[in-house]
Amino acid sequence: MRRIAILGSTGSIGTQALDVAARHSDRFQVTALVAHSSGEKLFEQVRAFHPQIAALTVEPENIPEDVKNACQWMFGENVLLDVVRACEADDVLVSVVGVVGLAAVMEALACGKRVLLANKEPLVAGGELVTEAARRAGHPLLPVDSEHSAIFQCLQGAGGNRPERLILTASGGPFRTWKKEDIACATKEQALRHPNWSMGRKITIDSASMMNKALEVIEARWLFDMPAERIDVLIHPQSVIHSMVEYADGAVMAQLGTPDMRLPILYAMSWPERLPTGGKRLDFAAMNALTFEQPDLERFPGLGLAYRALEAGGTMSAILNGANEVAVDAFLHDRIRFGQIAELVEETMLSVPVTASPTLEQVFESDRAARARAQALLRAGRFAR
Repeated sequence: MRRIAILGSTGSIGTQALDVAARHSDRFQVTALVAHSSGEKLFEQVRAFHPQIAALTVEPENIPEDVKNACQWMFGENVLLDVVRACEADDVLVSVVGVVGLAAVMEALACGKRVLLANKEPLVAGGELVTEAARRAGHPLLPVDSEHSAIFQCLQGAGGNRPERLILTASGGPFRTWKKEDIACATKEQALRHPNWSMGRKITIDSASMMNKALEVIEARWLFDMPAERIDVLIHPQSVIHSMVEYADGAVMAQLGTPDMRLPILYAMSWPERLPTGGKRLDFAAMNALTFEQPDLERFPGLGLAYRALEAGGTMSAILNGANEVAVDAFLHDRIRFGQIAELVEETMLSVPVTASPTLEQVFESDRAARARAQALLRAGRFAR
């Protein structure tokens, strides 16, 4: 029986993790649930899973009587850290959105808890700091992203052989076949209509712009200690092959499965075992073809920014990430066009100073500076619709 705390329990990953935990209630005990402001959803989860601790960043006006005394409640801006410190958990699933997950990951590792990482930003913004903290803690970082889980699974069968190349697959999103000028003017409704995956709004927009894949390239660099020039991206519209690893002899190992996030979630929760997900199995005879394309950096410039950030080093990846969060929010609030997301990120990267070998506080300082600069560019009208 492994005890698990879920940070971001009302989001897409969090709810699917709870589905997995319910299916294997003899193996997993949910001891803590944290959400930002979705009180009603969290109340239902408390009723179903009976955690020791439940928490909300935004305190609700009322808590129903049947859950008020069912567990310990915590509220406030620092609730992620408070719960990580207080909860009795072996594992902490970090599935919150944004750089706020970085401090929670560092705290969980410092407390000796194993981290299941669904939140991209901790490794993107603080990759070297996080991987060093995991090394000191003696726990592997267990990836929940389908692509990084796929690579992790492929490496389990490597027999100690060093991979030569990592190949991250991407669906191509809703605009895979669109012309550049049409992508630039895409609407929110179009960008949020992902062909294969059901995800939160922010990550769905990132997938449409391929900024999601840019962040995954940076993640992979730190998670698997692989230089950027040995990390490739391939468009794979069917989302059957979730990623691949190439070895010195030219052999390529791939992890395949249906587009179901419960598989990588459960693998991280149960590693090194494999437990049934209850999901749909692959039917190879029913597949017409598996196809691949090179990504077009002219139509999806955000992807190229990842390699530039890794080449610059230091806090540049944190700057990229902070600017992107501002840009996506601006698009979702109709302040910029879709095609201006990458433009705003790039201009911010060009104008915010980079700190080499940063401390954790310097990472947060660069993140704040990037957000402030991106907001200033928006206020100046440089990116008006």
